[in-house]
Amino acid sequence: MFTLIKIIHIVVAVFLIMVVLFQTGKGAEMGAAFGGSSQTLFGGGGPASFMAKLTTAAAVGFMLTSLTLAYMSSNIRVTAGNVPVTRTPIQAPAETPEQAQSGETTVPTPPVTEDGNQNQ
Repeated sequence: MFTLIKIIHIVVAVFLIMVVLFQTGKGAEMGAAFGGSSQTLFGGGGPASFMAKLTTAAAVGFMLTSLTLAYMSSNIRVTAGNVPVTRTPIQAPAETPEQAQSGETTVPTPPVTEDGNQNQ
């Protein structure tokens, strides 16, 4: 499933790039070269063109696949081959049987620096 969504994501990303590159900019008409369409240069109120709708759809698809991949990658378990690897927390060293019988416990001491002070 993860691989399928990655493939869809790549296809949507390439499609979005192509759609944006194929669009003509606002004011790219012949009349704009001579100052004829300066009123619509900064946001004409006409209906959205087919390319604008296609760009919006591609952008929404790109964002949805991005969010899906981010969610799925945060929930992936680490595996080695086909065997799932479980991460166990680091534990203190086990006591030897002699220490367990005598009641001795070892407390780790902080390392001593060159000036003789212990790091806390």
